Amino acid sequence: MSDQPHQATSPVLEARSLARFYEVGGGLFGKPKTVKALAGASFTLEAGKTLAVVGESGCGKSTLARAVTLIEQPTSGALLVDDVDVAQAKPAEMKRLRQDVQIIFQDPYGSLNPRKKIGTILEEPAVINTNATAEERKERAMELLTKVGLRREHYNRYPHMFSGGQRQRIAVARALMLQPRILVADEPVSALDVSIQAQVLNLLMDLQEEFNLAYLFISHDLSVVRHIADEVMVMYLGRPVEQGSRDAVFQNPMHPYTKALLASTPAVDPRHRVERIKLKGELPSPMNPPSGCAFHQRCPHAQERCRVELPELTDHRTQKVACHFTETINQGQSAA
Repeated sequence: MSDQPHQATSPVLEARSLARFYEVGGGLFGKPKTVKALAGASFTLEAGKTLAVVGESGCGKSTLARAVTLIEQPTSGALLVDDVDVAQAKPAEMKRLRQDVQIIFQDPYGSLNPRKKIGTILEEPAVINTNATAEERKERAMELLTKVGLRREHYNRYPHMFSGGQRQRIAVARALMLQPRILVADEPVSALDVSIQAQVLNLLMDLQEEFNLAYLFISHDLSVVRHIADEVMVMYLGRPVEQGSRDAVFQNPMHPYTKALLASTPAVDPRHRVERIKLKGELPSPMNPPSGCAFHQRCPHAQERCRVELPELTDHRTQKVACHFTETINQGQSAA
């Protein structure tokens, strides 16, 4: 089981108008309702790069993670991994694709089986998916423990003997057992102490460089995203509202929702501080989304057109924005 990085091919993953809907029962007499958890996301992911997906809880981030990791089939749209359309893939191909895409979960306490030793937890993906011998699996697990900053003797210990940060390192090692090309990191540091977050983020960045990994990094914490992302996709109620490079989005946000998110993020560096923008109201329910632009009920720039017409994600200078009045709102704002 070689530890050599994969050759770069670009993109390693592509989503085209990816959507995932759920039918929710309407009770005894009510009609079932459709929840549009993910309502059309398009993006590409390149080897060695990080795409960060940000937004409030309920915006569709975790649904996107489940679709990308092939846990759930999209309702519509297409997902291509290594140029293979997942919907058309044969069973043998799907097995290979599932090995190529692995996930790191948010909760380092709930994602590791407390009854199993660390070695067993690490080797389990290889037992299920490969023909490696017991000796090869053990050596691979030992190698990865040292790669993530732990020691080989930790192999025989149980999860309860480790801190949250150490457990997340073990989860990272487990995700790497099958030598994936893509890692989906679903809020991987949000359950950790702030003092530990930077250590885990730096570890992820080092591993990305060593193995040429592509990351889909899901987070609500923009200070974390600023540290790790190459590209940023801002989502609102199941749809992307702004996409662009990290520097473009952080230095020159164009969508009113992105501006509000950035304004609500505390910043120690005075250069990163911006005037606070208070959003009125709550995130609407995906079971009953507003007509037109989903953000119009909370947007300080909303007009009648916003209430009736859904804006498409279109190119504006350095990024893509889904807003009818992007140019008007951003008049006088310099390009990043």
